[in-house]
Amino acid sequence: MLPTLADGRVALRALAVQDAPALAAIVERPGVREWWGSEESDSRSAEGFAEEARDEVAFAIEVDGALAGWLGFHEELEPDYRHASIDIFLAPEAQGGGHGPAALRLAARWLIDERGHHRITIDPACANARAIRAYESVGFRPVGVMRSYERGPDGAWHDGLLMDMLAGELR
Repeated sequence: MLPTLADGRVALRALAVQDAPALAAIVERPGVREWWGSEESDSRSAEGFAEEARDEVAFAIEVDGALAGWLGFHEELEPDYRHASIDIFLAPEAQGGGHGPAALRLAARWLIDERGHHRITIDPACANARAIRAYESVGFRPVGVMRSYERGPDGAWHDGLLMDMLAGELR
């Protein structure tokens, strides 16, 4: 069972199946949909979010007790390559107030301190300058560009920026 993690106005809690329809609606809103997969992707559907809740691989982000977004993670457990990766989206009204970096810090601290990871990766679209600035504020640094990395909502392939952060770099 995933823990509840909180700091000030921001909390991460286990994603619930009941969150799935609201998250599917958030991901379709302007300010989110531009960065969140093609329309054919299961990552945008209520069923995709419900499956993540059942698999316990994602947190619901709450701001002041209200659902404000999603934070997913993957753990590579092979000892020679052990690390975690994370991804995040926030509803447009929750963006720009420091809630994303706060959620990332909570997740990163948990992945480092409780799950034993020494490195965390994240992979925003190269064109998503706002997200990149937020990730840098937490301690992530650019590693390189992954060309034609993901298909966007427009159906075209877009470059992604691979970023990582070592445990000692978390701000």
